[in-house]
Amino acid sequence: MSPTLAIIIRLLAILILMLTNGVMMIYMLRKVLGHLHIRLGPVHVGPYGLLQTPMDVLKLLTKEDITPRAVDKWLFFLAPAVVAVPSLMAYAALPFGDGLAAVGLETGLLFTFAVLSIVPIGILMAGWASANKWSLLGGMRAAAQQIAYEVPLLLSVLPAVMIAGTMSLGGIVEAQSGTWLAVIPRWFITNPLLWPTFLIFAIAGLVELNQTPFDLSEGESEIVAGFASEYSAMKFGLMFLAEFSNQFVLSALGVTLFFGGWMLPWAPMSWYEAVPVLAPAVFITKTYIGIFVMMWIRGTFPRVRIDQLMDLGWKRLIPAALFLIVLTGVIHKVVV
Repeated sequence: MSPTLAIIIRLLAILILMLTNGVMMIYMLRKVLGHLHIRLGPVHVGPYGLLQTPMDVLKLLTKEDITPRAVDKWLFFLAPAVVAVPSLMAYAALPFGDGLAAVGLETGLLFTFAVLSIVPIGILMAGWASANKWSLLGGMRAAAQQIAYEVPLLLSVLPAVMIAGTMSLGGIVEAQSGTWLAVIPRWFITNPLLWPTFLIFAIAGLVELNQTPFDLSEGESEIVAGFASEYSAMKFGLMFLAEFSNQFVLSALGVTLFFGGWMLPWAPMSWYEAVPVLAPAVFITKTYIGIFVMMWIRGTFPRVRIDQLMDLGWKRLIPAALFLIVLTGVIHKVVV
């Protein structure tokens, strides 16, 4: 197979996975929030409402795309792509199994964080270009919170990197293979030193995703729909496809860094060789469990204030993450 064809196939596979995840997660969100709020969610279109989301996608594809007169047209049209393309690129380094990644990067963790850091630029572009005060407020909020929380998010993964000794996502998964005392998985989440690190990762990740209780950039009770107020049709669809896609990526990163990735704790390697779909199935199942927890949080907690959000990031999480990096380095050096 030619290298060009291989690249095209990998890109198509990532695109199909991203689109499939988006459709599945929208349906899942409606059902999870429905049951949390003691209602059923979609039930009428298709069995159990399964066709509701595909019909919504069809509606977005065929809906009139309205562009307000006062917008900055270049930025207005470009912003959805700046939000969506990095979300697509973030799938590239995710290890769905041993060697099952679109691109095998030694710095896969750094690459994933680098491309995700472009997303707030697109959101800020959308808010600025919309010529709408609510959109501008949403864009500025997004820039403030995401830039602030990228720091503790990146710092929170460094202890796991220090213990694994690599920034390759596949290498981090391999560092968690085996068990302690033939019973306890060697997943990093079982290391008490990394419990507070995982908590910082989870909080900062929710902020990066604009997820409740930190969805201040699109707080409908305060600023209509925030940065997306003036968008319609597939421009609107691309923005929120990227949001769901980023949720999958962050959950997959959490699984990779703390929950053993595609590995089952007591399964020998011969199982994965005998059943090639086992590793991707385990990885995606773990990832969707993480997504379910995020949706559970979304349906449970009220939105925080912007000053509380910024205080938590700059005054609490960053100092705590720096302390944990030093502590991990000292303990790891002494033990090793």
